[in-house]
Amino acid sequence: MQRRILFLAIFFLVAFSLLFLQLNNLQVLQAQRLSSANGNNNATTKQLSLPRGAILTADGKVIADTVSANDIYHYQRQYPYGALYSDVTGYYSIIYGESGIEAAYNSYLQGRVAPPNSLSSLFSTKYHTDSVVTTINSTLQSTAAKALGALDGAVVAIQPSTGNILAMYSSPSFNPNPLSSPSGSIENAAWKQDNQGQYPPLLNLAVARSFPPGSTFKIVTTSAIYDHDPAIATQSFPVESTTKLPETSLTLHNYAYEACGGTLPVLLQVSCDTGFANIGLELGANNLSEEANAFGFNSVPPLDISGAAASTFPPASFFSQNLPQLAYSAIGQGNDSATPLQMALVGSAIANHGVIETPHLMSEIVNDQNKVVKQYQPHAWKIATSPQTAAKVTTLMEGVVNGGTAQGIALPGIKIAAKTGTAQTNLSSGSTATGLDDNWMVAFAPAQNPQIVVAVVVPQQPGLSANPTGAQYAGPVVKAMLAAALGVG
Repeated sequence: MQRRILFLAIFFLVAFSLLFLQLNNLQVLQAQRLSSANGNNNATTKQLSLPRGAILTADGKVIADTVSANDIYHYQRQYPYGALYSDVTGYYSIIYGESGIEAAYNSYLQGRVAPPNSLSSLFSTKYHTDSVVTTINSTLQSTAAKALGALDGAVVAIQPSTGNILAMYSSPSFNPNPLSSPSGSIENAAWKQDNQGQYPPLLNLAVARSFPPGSTFKIVTTSAIYDHDPAIATQSFPVESTTKLPETSLTLHNYAYEACGGTLPVLLQVSCDTGFANIGLELGANNLSEEANAFGFNSVPPLDISGAAASTFPPASFFSQNLPQLAYSAIGQGNDSATPLQMALVGSAIANHGVIETPHLMSEIVNDQNKVVKQYQPHAWKIATSPQTAAKVTTLMEGVVNGGTAQGIALPGIKIAAKTGTAQTNLSSGSTATGLDDNWMVAFAPAQNPQIVVAVVVPQQPGLSANPTGAQYAGPVVKAMLAAALGVG
């Protein structure tokens, strides 16, 4: 009997010890991991039951805020301007998590227990939050949305000397309020709706989707001339509507089969495809690929919110057995692709003496006492080209506005540098089907002291006129942005 009692005592002692160890493992060693694990509704409820800091524009408009709510979460995230700033703020969802600024700076925005600073505070729990002040200018953001109107497309505006993103708007956009609803059914319905269509609203066309850049890429090709083979800048190319491609019986033709030729200033001013195709072949694959990489192609721009995609330009080896593709890549077609952010950075390189500053949306973070706890410090991302090359390309881009393909964006008393782009996705077939061209424009002003760089894409979509150009659809958006930024008109 005593032996049996001793056995039971040992059994219960071991079982109790194991239970004690497991309780300590769960409550101490794994507490942090379990509290943040997916599916932990208690953790979600706790997080949503705390106040959250605001998100503001650079000029003080509150674009995301938290208000008290009479439900289990106690607080409700709100976006006063709906879809206007959604590509910047992102959403704050019970089901789908966070995106945009909400995700990137969540550790600052979320409520935290304030440290005690008095005897009375020891007996009460107070929470404090930080707010994120963005680089976005509310006037420019509103102008971008209004100028695009019902068109699908995207606008990126950057201050070239700092990398401040002044506006970032993608159309169609989404309203983040339903995605931040305490109702799961409302969130699910919004999620489904915002993920439909040729260009789903949740896809930020400004940074996450690339398109053939068309003739806006000639900014890079022109820079490559001065950086790698300056003699080409003085050559005169034949006036022609088509040019024969090497190693094939095929030809490359100008937009609408127009005839053009001459020296570099004329070629860029009228955006002569035949001339630039031959320039690309003379430059060679190594030089053109090297220049594209220097301008940021094949690298993901270090934007401070997630989702930015790399733009692409083929490696030099790609062209070794395919020289005709080098002619197309030199004019921004073939296998080239670029996001509006990337093309804004290309423009910024020229506007900022060859240096691409790191693009960013956060200007500063302030606490609930309005004291700055973090401030962005500008720094370079890439040295794309030399100041001398940037100055020469700027002068040539001014010619594009003064009598060239971008003359429609001219503003009184303001010198503007620009480049249009029409990516003819149907070049190889010779088709003239409606709406098969992607429309681009990159511009900065004032040309000799740039305050703003704007890149706009209006991709192919139903409803565009036959064979539209960048000047036709992207141009008016660029002009509206420059006028708003510079206070003209």
